[in-house]
Amino acid sequence: MQLKICGVKYPENIAEVAGLQPEYLGFIFYEKSPRNFTGEMPTIAKEIKKVGVFVNASAEKIMEKINVHSLDCIQLHGEETPEFCEQIQKIYPKLELWKVFSIGSDFSFEVLAPYEASVTHFLLDTKGENKGGNGITFDWEILKKYTSEKPFILSGGIGLEEIDAIDRLLKTNLPIHAIDVNSKFEIHLGLKNVKTLKAFKNRLKKIS
Repeated sequence: MQLKICGVKYPENIAEVAGLQPEYLGFIFYEKSPRNFTGEMPTIAKEIKKVGVFVNASAEKIMEKINVHSLDCIQLHGEETPEFCEQIQKIYPKLELWKVFSIGSDFSFEVLAPYEASVTHFLLDTKGENKGGNGITFDWEILKKYTSEKPFILSGGIGLEEIDAIDRLLKTNLPIHAIDVNSKFEIHLGLKNVKTLKAFKNRLKKIS
């Protein structure tokens, strides 16, 4: 099972987190987020894919960040249309493109269908006050209704205490591509606790 550590912000901390060798490292490019990344990106091992997180950003801004930071993946966390996703994919066909859907009690997976051809993965997060980083898990029982064959990233308030529930999910036929962690592993906003992240990564490795 692959791991994405999202919301890294401070260069020295980024280097420490990268030392854990997660498959993905997420950088938020959204001015309204307290984890908004504006600094100079430190050198990161090529094996770690750099994910740029955007919320209703223009194609021009996304392309600028892709080129400046050599991003391997973009995560679209706003109301981006299938046509917008397709536009980005045509320009960067080798890039992973994740479209985020916020899950609440009334969520219907039918809304994923128009995006099937224009994204590489879906990311399922908790519907909350903020665009991600709410620190709350959604009811994973709803995943029983997931009918797409498109691999997805599981996100939303995941911490060490969710390991047993993740273990149960991994025993199903759900096409889970990665686990995305953020707020449950912070000393303060944007500063990650490397010790607890290491513990989570080790436990995730044991069950996957």
